Order: sequence, then structure tokens, then C-alpha cells
Amino acid sequence: MRENIQSRNYNKLENLLTHLPWYVEEYIDKKKRKLSSGSLLNYCHDYKIFFDWLIAEGFYPGTSSEVPLETLEKITTQQVENFLSFLNYQLSNKDITVNRKLSSLKSLFNYLQNIAETEKLEPYLKRNVMAKIEFNDVYENPETVANRMEGKILLGDEYESFRKFIETGYGDMFKTNTRLLNFYKINKERDTALVSLFLGSGLRLSEVVGLNLEDIDFNKCSARVIRKGNKEQYVYFSEQALLDLQKYLKIRIERYNIPKQTRALFISAPMGPKGTTRRLSARAIEKIIEKYAKAFGKPSLSVHKLRHSFATRYHAEINDVPKLRRQLGHSSIETTMIYTHLKNEDLKNAISKLNMPKE
Repeated sequence: MRENIQSRNYNKLENLLTHLPWYVEEYIDKKKRKLSSGSLLNYCHDYKIFFDWLIAEGFYPGTSSEVPLETLEKITTQQVENFLSFLNYQLSNKDITVNRKLSSLKSLFNYLQNIAETEKLEPYLKRNVMAKIEFNDVYENPETVANRMEGKILLGDEYESFRKFIETGYGDMFKTNTRLLNFYKINKERDTALVSLFLGSGLRLSEVVGLNLEDIDFNKCSARVIRKGNKEQYVYFSEQALLDLQKYLKIRIERYNIPKQTRALFISAPMGPKGTTRRLSARAIEKIIEKYAKAFGKPSLSVHKLRHSFATRYHAEINDVPKLRRQLGHSSIETTMIYTHLKNEDLKNAISKLNMPKE
């Protein structure tokens, strides 16, 4: 259940916080009302890398959980740049990942300087070195992003072809492989419904993982999801996704041998001597998509690319950016605008004509 996912995240969060200073725990507590448990967990992973680096570099002789505020005040801009270089070259982080970790640190340091107060009403930090550090320049215009994405998503007839491949084609391809065929037959309705929902809604992986039976409204073709920032939203899905979900639910209890009180929508195949089933994890879903994508002949296709595929098709057929933004749950309309640059046939045809010989 969704509550179990949150509970596991918070357990991991509490474990991480034991390795971090007290003021980080205070900051995380302040953020719990606004951020999801997954986002808080990512913040703490970033902080642990930073504080472990401080200890490894000799900034403080104790443990990472004991680093005092005075140590943070004495860090120079060059030393922070050294840390960012460590992320780049030692941890092989891309510039966009370095920016995300820097953003986490900027948020923490801003809290320590401008929000938190001592009993004497003084800020925890009087000097904020992170305010002096600039982000890496990783801007790409939407058309560049769109062009890179285009070869990795489903376009045109591929959209329905991929769904049908999972529904029947995969079984035809491996009909002589008894092991693969038997496993496919157990899960084909579930897997078809899973992919159909991604392609018919544009939901994020985390949103699909957390779905329970009661979250699906079959009359309105909508799903209740918890979006980034713990925001509840009802998201529409296609009629094809509705049909595939109904086929899956007809066989769900008996096929997976689960008690009726199990509320998770997507269930794993029975495993182990006891035939235990559980909610499909995010990694399990990723592996399912990877398996079918490779067999389909499009190995670059991923769960996130299915979301891009939906958005591209939606824009091509409906051409309503504000509605698409809501459907995808984007906080910024600039993110949604990427899809306006995909498959610009008018531009493509105009350029093609430039190369045509004159009669």
C-alpha cells in the first residue's frame, strides 16, 4: 500500500539522519510538511555525501554526525568548488546531477542562515558560502532536448504496436522457449495493463507504483495519484487503458493467489516456496519495460520514455499545452513546452523541399 512505501522511506530517512548533524535533522523536520518522503530521502543522500567528504578531507576530526556549524562557516568557496569537482570526477556525476546536489546544499545553508534562530535570536550561520557558488550551465533549448528524445520514444504506429507486442507478440516470439513463455503467460494481462496505463496517461513511475484498487475510477477513466510535493490529483487515462485494466483485474486475485484485502493494483508474480506476492516495486516495473523494449527492438525505451511518448502523442492530437501540463503534473510550463518541438512535420517538410531538384 502507499502508506507502506511512505513508511519504508521514513525508516530509511531516520537511519540516514543518525549519520548526519543535528541541524540537518531539524531542517528535514521543517520540510516534512512540504516535501514527499522520497524527496527528503534524496536530500539526505546528498547531505551524507557532503558530510562524509568533509570528514575524508580532514575538515573535522570526528564523525559526519558531529560536524559543528563552525566548520560550515569556515569553508571557502574554493573548497566547495573542490567538492563539486569531486562529484564530477570521482563520483562521475553529470553536471545536472551536480546542480541537484548543490541545490540541496543551498537549501540547507539558506535555512541555517536565514530561517533558523538560536535562543538569542541569532542565525545558526552568519556566513553562507553556498550563496556564493553558481550552478553549472547546462541549459539546452527545448528543440535540442526534443531532437535527442525523438529517437528514443514511440512515435506513430509504434505506439499501438508496442502495446500489441506485449499483449500477444512477445509470446509468439518466444513460443519455443518454455520457461519464458510460461512466465509471459502468467503476467501478460498485468504487463499489458501496466504499459497501457503508462501510454494512456503519462503517469510517473512512482505514481503507478503507489496505485491501489480504490484509486481507479472506472466510470470516469481516472486515477487518484500523489504527485510531487505530496499533492493529490485525479489524472485521466485512455479507454484502451481502461479495457486492459479490466482484463487484468478479472484474473488478478486467482492468477496471483492473493487475499481479497490486498489493495495494491499491480502485483508481482508468486515467488519462493510459499508463493509470496507483493506490490510491484519501481525497479521491477523498470525491468519489465526493459525486457519488452529489448525484444521489441527499441532497447532505449524506458518507463520515462513511455511518459514522453504519451506527451508527444497528446500534443500532436490535442495541442493544448496547459491541459498537458496538468496531466503530466509539471510545475513549470517550460518543461511541457519540450513536446511542442517534437515531430514538427511542417518544419521537417519545408526543409526537405529545399533539397528537391527544380523541374
